[in-house]
Amino acid sequence: MSEPDAGFSEKPSADTGTKGHRQRLRERFRKSGENSLADYELLEFLLFSALPRQDTKPIAKALLKRFGSFSAVLSAPRPRLKEIKGLSDNSIDTLHAIHAAIARFHTAELRDRELLDSWSKVMDYLQARMAMSEVEQFRVLFLDKKNGLIADELQQTGTVDHTPVYPREVVRRALEHGATAIILVHNHPSGDPTPSRADIQMTRQLVDIAKPLGIEIHDHIIVGLRSQVSFKGLQLI
Repeated sequence: MSEPDAGFSEKPSADTGTKGHRQRLRERFRKSGENSLADYELLEFLLFSALPRQDTKPIAKALLKRFGSFSAVLSAPRPRLKEIKGLSDNSIDTLHAIHAAIARFHTAELRDRELLDSWSKVMDYLQARMAMSEVEQFRVLFLDKKNGLIADELQQTGTVDHTPVYPREVVRRALEHGATAIILVHNHPSGDPTPSRADIQMTRQLVDIAKPLGIEIHDHIIVGLRSQVSFKGLQLI
């Protein structure tokens, strides 16, 4: 029996290669921060702990291909995420927990600011909260006399193209909160934020009910997939 060739070495296992890749990604992140990572690499990084033995690069790339953007991946509904090969329930929990943390971070920031002077942050928050919902949601931001955020409440959840809205209930909640102004918000799951005739009629009805009670409707925002529409900007309020 011949002796093994002294120059022979075993080929590194796939698991060894994955560990090396993860370590290099971690080192780059520690050294240069999140801007040094592409979107798919940051998604890889986020999935490391939930998928300790898997190569997360193809999963991250598949997620971005399916949903189109980093933020859309984090806010995608569980049934659609489960269609991605390799994603476990734990990894979906991880993505949704990160999304919830981002939304909570935005909420905390908004509570410390005058909303009308932080409009871009308001839009970022609403986009993160609502853009990927597969059904219509109607929420209300209740403001104090300094336009600070008192509360953000999800009032109603509807179908893919309709949400029942009860103007008197919205005004009742505003009075209970001691709010002097409100911002109405709902999403269009179709992705197109163009107001419908029903949207416009409901908003005008709310303005008529709220105004005599000293409550101002600052705006009505419709959130689409990648953009928003402001009723005030369209001069509909």
